[in-house]
Amino acid sequence: MDTQNQRIAKMTFSSVYPLYVAKVKKKGRTEEELHQVIEWLTGFGRKKLQELIDEEVTFETFFRQASLNENARHITGVICGYRVEEIEDPLIRNVRYLDKLVDELAKGRKMEKILRG
Repeated sequence: MDTQNQRIAKMTFSSVYPLYVAKVKKKGRTEEELHQVIEWLTGFGRKKLQELIDEEVTFETFFRQASLNENARHITGVICGYRVEEIEDPLIRNVRYLDKLVDELAKGRKMEKILRG
């Protein structure tokens, strides 16, 4: 794992979550829709998500505990300059999947398109 990937792995989900909320709200979407997207990808309901935020878990721990949606592999495209489907490191790919879904939500994409399958 290179240095940038290690940095991402050690970032806390709780430090990034408010940025996700701000991004989607700025574009007229709701925190509830954000939760729907996160739950679809990870299997975490609202209560479990809040526990992980309160525990200040790293992305590494966050995705280790997640039950990744089997349709996540259908998430494709470019996020942060990387083609998600070409990212080899499973953890970094999962983080970018989440980034991509949040991005699509903020861009006004229909929920049924975001939640593939």
